[in-house]
Amino acid sequence: MSIIDSFDGKSGAILNPEDIVSRPENFPKTVLASFQKGIVQELHNILQPEEFDSLDCVYRVPLYRFSYKGQVLALYLSPLGGPASAGILEEIIAKGAERVLFFGTCGALNNARTDGKLVVPTAAYRDEGTSYHYLPESNFLEVPTAGKLCEIFDGLGVPYVRGKTWTTDAIYRETERNAEARRSEGCLTVEMECASVMAVGQFRQFPVYQFLYTADSLDGGAWERRTLGNTPKSDYEKHLHIALETAIRL
Repeated sequence: MSIIDSFDGKSGAILNPEDIVSRPENFPKTVLASFQKGIVQELHNILQPEEFDSLDCVYRVPLYRFSYKGQVLALYLSPLGGPASAGILEEIIAKGAERVLFFGTCGALNNARTDGKLVVPTAAYRDEGTSYHYLPESNFLEVPTAGKLCEIFDGLGVPYVRGKTWTTDAIYRETERNAEARRSEGCLTVEMECASVMAVGQFRQFPVYQFLYTADSLDGGAWERRTLGNTPKSDYEKHLHIALETAIRL
């Protein structure tokens, strides 16, 4: 059996998220998941959230609850990478959430298309392992929630671009050959989670949304650091605001 032929649609899992987590009453229906500590800090600065629960798939991940324009929402800091982000998402679903919005940084493969805009992934190239345990083998995984997210961005007047993304497990093995191959297939960005969390969503029949914003650039075979590891506070403010306004419209 090929390593990418791992999907088993006939037998059940030995360990399920319901075996690990409790399902509290009145769990927020909409949950935001960020990959940046600065987003969590900005949330504390403006909305004074309360830590009301935690997730424990990888390590203890605090869950924060808060009210925004009359809606009760939750937010957590997701671990990086497909396996960890997918495992934590499984626990969020088991706790009673009805939708999750992921947002975070990515690398640009096409500066001309992505500079100054958010990116709404429409499909993810499955260069990781997690998604093959949730869905049958394919090169790309479609993102069924992209259309609704674009409609919300249109209503908010947010500059964005739609396009494919490359999800990889190997941050230091994004080679020139592979980057050019993904670019030729229409990938605008490279990141580490989209294919994995979208596969969980489709398997569980659970809506998962995601938008990206570029930090570094791999366009043209050369690496530019740009804001990677040095995100301005104004970017945290802007992206959190967009995520909050989007969340109350989902």
